[in-house]
Amino acid sequence: MLTHDAALTWIARWDRQQEGYLPDREERFTALIDAVEAMGRPDPLIIDLGCGPGSLSARLLERLPGATVVSADADPLLLGLGQAAYPHLTFVSLDLRTPGWTGSLGLDRPADVAVSTTALHWISGPDLPKMYAELATVLRPGGLLLNGDHLETHDTTPVIAHLERAVQKRETERRFAGHRPEDWRQWWEAVAADPAFAELHTARTTAGADHHGSESPLLSTHVDALLDAGFTEVGCLWQRGDNRLLCAVRA
Repeated sequence: MLTHDAALTWIARWDRQQEGYLPDREERFTALIDAVEAMGRPDPLIIDLGCGPGSLSARLLERLPGATVVSADADPLLLGLGQAAYPHLTFVSLDLRTPGWTGSLGLDRPADVAVSTTALHWISGPDLPKMYAELATVLRPGGLLLNGDHLETHDTTPVIAHLERAVQKRETERRFAGHRPEDWRQWWEAVAADPAFAELHTARTTAGADHHGSESPLLSTHVDALLDAGFTEVGCLWQRGDNRLLCAVRA
């Protein structure tokens, strides 16, 4: 059985693994939470899309204890890990690619903001506009989407895109000096080898919590889909190389 302390240890290891790809991950978290706080509501209703084990959700509640955070993901193992570590959070199992997913959120009013980090690029080009359109139906007018992710621009500004990737590579090299933490595959292999995860690992392999790589990596894909979904202003609040915090305002 997965204990609370063990879950926290595994999430710390998850965070470290993620930093291998995003050395400025905590800075992006901070910028995102700053934006939520700047909305001026002490009790915002927040949806965390593709929450994983709840790293962002937990940080949101640390800064904004009056907030309500609904944390959604399709991966039963990551959800189970988050539930063991953060029993005060509300986790919901759903697939953002399935029409009607917002009905599983259990919201009692329109949300003030939806957040996501390093997750929405897994959604395919055809599914992304549908997901954003459905998200717009549960956000209040003036509500925000805040999406932190690697979002590339090589389709529109190839020279700048090359420089963005170079900046991100240099930052990674400086941060880890050739000693990067374990990667995604190594983390999952370690989890699979831990008997405490046996039941959750079985659920994961049978639940369809799959993806096929980075399917929507382009900034333009997200901007176009958001505008088509009825969001008005769309722009970047923070950036380091091709690592961005994209903000969209619901009409």
